[in-house]
Amino acid sequence: MSSSSNESAGSRLLDLVAVMDRLRSEGGCPWDAEQTHRSLATYLLEETYETLEAIESGDDTDLREELGDLLLQVIFHARIAEERENGPWSIDDVAAGIAEKLVRRHPHVFGDATAPTAAHVEGRWEALKRAEKQRTSAVDGVPLAQPALSLAAKLMNRVEKSGLQVSLPQAGVPELTSAEEVGDHLMAVVASAHELGVDPEQALRDATRRYVTAVRAAEAGTA
Repeated sequence: MSSSSNESAGSRLLDLVAVMDRLRSEGGCPWDAEQTHRSLATYLLEETYETLEAIESGDDTDLREELGDLLLQVIFHARIAEERENGPWSIDDVAAGIAEKLVRRHPHVFGDATAPTAAHVEGRWEALKRAEKQRTSAVDGVPLAQPALSLAAKLMNRVEKSGLQVSLPQAGVPELTSAEEVGDHLMAVVASAHELGVDPEQALRDATRRYVTAVRAAEAGTA
């Protein structure tokens, strides 16, 4: 059920913050009180995958529920951080940080810059992000711990946007013309890895690290 017309957008978020406060306070839930950032990490990953599953299935009811579970993880982590004796921060700091970032990264909306296409927006976003983070490489900031397939795609996307020319392995790759063919080809690769007794996840992860090395070499002019 959506918020009533008498409630401002986001007002129910305060209810969730209040519930978490009750759970983590004295007399609340013993399990919730024992959790840490590290102990919750597995739940954050699980809820993320369940949200992705809801998106892929097209079930709107499931998506709303899973987004709520994912939001709970954000509120939970923020509450734990708020309880620290040293360097505490709260959900307000989290919200303020992302709001400020969105304004800063959208000068074509909140400033005088222009961005006629989505490609312009994406390019400026990456440029601003790279400047803010003081990154010197196209692959800086890419989390290497993510699943190998998404890692490879992210690295290639970053390198393409940077304008670098870094060769990719081409051996045995057929001409693919549709998402279905790409999926089938990936399944065939996994099947071949299985026959060889090779872990395809680790094999691709190793390949991405070799790619990162090649990118850094190209940036340094040593390739």
